[in-house]
Amino acid sequence: MRKATILSCILLVLLSCSKNDTAQLTAHDNPEISLYVPDGFPALNSSVSQNRPTKYGVELGEKLFHEKKFSGNNTISCADCHHQSSAFADNNVQAIGIYGRVGLRNTPPIQNLAFMKFYNWDGNKLTLESQPLVPIITHEEMNSSIMEVIGKIKDDHEYKYLFKNAFGDEDITPDRIYKSIAQYEYTLISANSKYDKVKRNEGEVFTEREARGYEAFKIKCESCHSTALFTDQRFRNVGFPLNPSTEEAGRARVTGVSSDYMSFRVPSLRNAEYTAPYGSFGQFPTLRAVLDYFDNGVLDADNLDPILKENNNRIPLSEQEKDDIISFIKTLSDSTFIGK
Repeated sequence: MRKATILSCILLVLLSCSKNDTAQLTAHDNPEISLYVPDGFPALNSSVSQNRPTKYGVELGEKLFHEKKFSGNNTISCADCHHQSSAFADNNVQAIGIYGRVGLRNTPPIQNLAFMKFYNWDGNKLTLESQPLVPIITHEEMNSSIMEVIGKIKDDHEYKYLFKNAFGDEDITPDRIYKSIAQYEYTLISANSKYDKVKRNEGEVFTEREARGYEAFKIKCESCHSTALFTDQRFRNVGFPLNPSTEEAGRARVTGVSSDYMSFRVPSLRNAEYTAPYGSFGQFPTLRAVLDYFDNGVLDADNLDPILKENNNRIPLSEQEKDDIISFIKTLSDSTFIGK
């Protein structure tokens, strides 16, 4: 009798554990989201494999992306500088943050970040997970701290729910905030422009002007704006007008190497139609102004890109070539991505 009683107790304990484990697994049902890798795109960067987007991770990241409590005075969120309708840029010459403070550089668009090797104009971040802290602590942007942010949201019931579903418990930590924002941003993939549809033989065809522009683009622009991302992801000094701020040095701010002075990451031209003005601090109001500048001649520098050095510091363009190239660049506009 005693042996049977002991066995019965053990069986009840095992059954109880099994039920609890099952309940926990069911409560923490957070499936991975499969990222779409368009044909011709480079492989996903290595960080994605360490932080795969999940259903609740992305939902949490999107909420945090729009959270104004990230700023010291609760007025600025990531989304306030990254508008979907502008391909997640803001169309200001330079970024405008808390109390109307003007930042050092133009706000870059946010698209196809899962395929990028570097982040920010000077590539000072190698992973998307390490990037959000920059605007949070920057005086001209959010002027806050990650611990201040956590203090503001830690008692919010919706955040507790999302953190539990995304990570298994309600703990709100800096690492989890960074990871969830990155997961959301990894899903912002743009590859449904007219150009993409032409390449995929989906019934779209270039107009005569767009076709001429594509041919001119391949000769005049593709050396830097290559691959399906329309950037080679390299850092180049292309002789653009200099930012008057003494804080600016381009890539050299990161490396401390003089040969990197005023070199910047080549921007993607996808959705460029929506992201004016152009240049690291919004030097150019239009695409035409960029092409006119290259045609007229750029600023000389010891580390000027060799492509320009070899062509007398310019990219010669006829007026028709400029019109045609702009027409082609507009085929890279993805109206679905910007929500139109």
